[in-house]
Amino acid sequence: MHSNDDVLMSSTIKQSYLPSETPSGIKRLREEELQLLRGNGEGERKTSERIYDYDTYNDLGDPDSKDELTRPVLGDKDHPYPRRCRTGRPRTKKDPLSEERSSNVYVPRDEAFSELKQLTFSAKTLKSVLHALLPQLEITLVDPELGFPYFTAIDSLFNEGVTLPKPTTSGFFQSIIPRLVKAISDGQDDLLLFETPEILDRDKFSWFKDEEFSRQTLAGLNPYSIELVTEWPLKSKLDPEIYGPAESLITTELVEKEIRGFMTVNEALKRKKLFILDYHDLLMPYVNKVREVEGTTLYGSRTLFFLTENGTLRPVAIELTRPPIGDKPQWKEVFTPTWDATGCWLWRLAKAHVCAHDSGYHQLVIHWLRTHCCTEPYIIAANRQLSAMHPIYRLLHPHFRYTMEINALARESLINAGGAIETCFSPAKYSIELSSAAYDQLWRFDMEALPADLIRRGMAVEDPTAEHGVKLTIEDYPFANDGLILWDAIKEWVGDYVNHYYPDPTLVESDNELQAWWTEVRTKGHADKKDEPWWPVLKTPEDLIHTLTTIIWVTAGHHAAVNFGQYMYAGYFPNRPTIARSNMPTEDPNDDLFKIFLKKPEAALLRCFPSQIQATKVMALLDVLSNHSPDEEYIGGNVESSWAENPVIKAAFERFSGNLKKLEGIIDERNTNMKLKNRVGAGVVPYELLKPFSESGVTGKGVPNSISI
Repeated sequence: MHSNDDVLMSSTIKQSYLPSETPSGIKRLREEELQLLRGNGEGERKTSERIYDYDTYNDLGDPDSKDELTRPVLGDKDHPYPRRCRTGRPRTKKDPLSEERSSNVYVPRDEAFSELKQLTFSAKTLKSVLHALLPQLEITLVDPELGFPYFTAIDSLFNEGVTLPKPTTSGFFQSIIPRLVKAISDGQDDLLLFETPEILDRDKFSWFKDEEFSRQTLAGLNPYSIELVTEWPLKSKLDPEIYGPAESLITTELVEKEIRGFMTVNEALKRKKLFILDYHDLLMPYVNKVREVEGTTLYGSRTLFFLTENGTLRPVAIELTRPPIGDKPQWKEVFTPTWDATGCWLWRLAKAHVCAHDSGYHQLVIHWLRTHCCTEPYIIAANRQLSAMHPIYRLLHPHFRYTMEINALARESLINAGGAIETCFSPAKYSIELSSAAYDQLWRFDMEALPADLIRRGMAVEDPTAEHGVKLTIEDYPFANDGLILWDAIKEWVGDYVNHYYPDPTLVESDNELQAWWTEVRTKGHADKKDEPWWPVLKTPEDLIHTLTTIIWVTAGHHAAVNFGQYMYAGYFPNRPTIARSNMPTEDPNDDLFKIFLKKPEAALLRCFPSQIQATKVMALLDVLSNHSPDEEYIGGNVESSWAENPVIKAAFERFSGNLKKLEGIIDERNTNMKLKNRVGAGVVPYELLKPFSESGVTGKGVPNSISI
């Protein structure tokens, strides 16, 4: 057997070979390397190792330190979930199914950040924020329930800041997070001072406006949830015995009163004018459980929009529902934009609840689950089954860089029991469990391709005559308009690459490494979904091109669209509160809350918003997550050395790179076109999240190759 280091030779071989074309002298090396990388599934992994294996998410809880930190294992029939990299740590004493936690989570050494990356990389900053800054905030803001007394107190985060007790190591924060922490001149304390997010800079009151609330469903941080209404009347699929009446109170009469004289509901449905954010059925099973957690609340929600003549969306109604609890029957109420003071303030509160639902769903499902979490199995399987000299390994490798390391950091400090996500986001301690329910009910590999995702949500229909093969239901849908150009560019590049290495279509099916990789993605990496009929089969180059394009889109386009605008849109948290802390005043109108609401509605809204500690923690995190490091590797930026060696591949990559530069120009042009009201307008943040390239820092643009923050 070769040692681990001898085996590294295969990645130094510049030429790419399909297994059947491997020169005889290195055939054995190729096979032995893969055996070593798979390991034997035993023992605890050490940081020096390069072993890739699978395990369930059984390391998020910490039952040995506190009973309330016990969490279910994710990755079984009760809680289906993708698999993570196995670390082999001992089991906890109190729960034999859970793994002990450790401050340094194993990732195979090739996946760990390079030394250069560790010096400049945002992940180092993220670690500092998680391990040093957040604990300092907890010392400073002692009362976890304390909200902001006035809106001016929120503004002070950007102009006065929060004074932090000076850490023992002088200058520690300024050296690591100079954007966030400034030294106070007399050198006594540090000052946490947030940069003004662009949305606040351009229009201080945009968060208050219905048109901006609607616009952000198409051009904001979560453009993945809005869908076309295709069934009427709206009705829950949950069991009415448990959750109460299934029929929505958003009735035909109510909607027709709101769309005054434009058209009937039937016409609106026929003409594809009604759209919905539907968080009803997914959240309802968690409502009563979440309400037991101190300092938070939850509803099931539906938000209905009408597509106006000028192509913008207008909110029509929000329905909030609480299932039966104890001896109380189901409670639900519909809120609409109204012209009286009480109705207006109730509408604003209802919007705050919906924004909290959307924030949680965005972070847990659209961002964490569908990009970070679902990609890890592709990486593990690629390293176990594809040799480093396999052309497909080399195509995917730049798109897998640092993802396992950032996911390990997330398990350690972000998505763990009592971590930043649970303490600051809507479903609280049920946050990651909710992402498992979404994986179970909603995730399908074949729907992760951008065109398929749009069609699934009714936001597009197949149309072979249209530019990208689909026709959008809302023509001015900035995320989809830019995303489809990026999708096509990736697909063309992957097509050129695959067709070069598989000139004979039968080579795809006979490539044993490729088939073993894809089988393992399905049967081990996504084992809880292994029997689903929708998994693509790799029979032809077309099958392979579509599958690889989907994976690259998820790691590059999808992730960039939902990650790098986080500080821009959610840094001013009234625009996207991550949690709602109080019930609607009308849910129990006899209590004191309703009287306070009538007397001082602004105070009721501030009480509903995140507390001071929650808001500042999230703002610090989002600032770091939205940041590009100086050595970020952007899609179409650097040609890999093995591609540069091959003139055909080099030319294809240059064409790809050129297409991405064209996309930059198209986006710039679109952002000056006043007809595109969903991306251009007075005080509107232009949509640049899918612009391929960016300078370092928090820029709200730039599409890195991989999920590395």
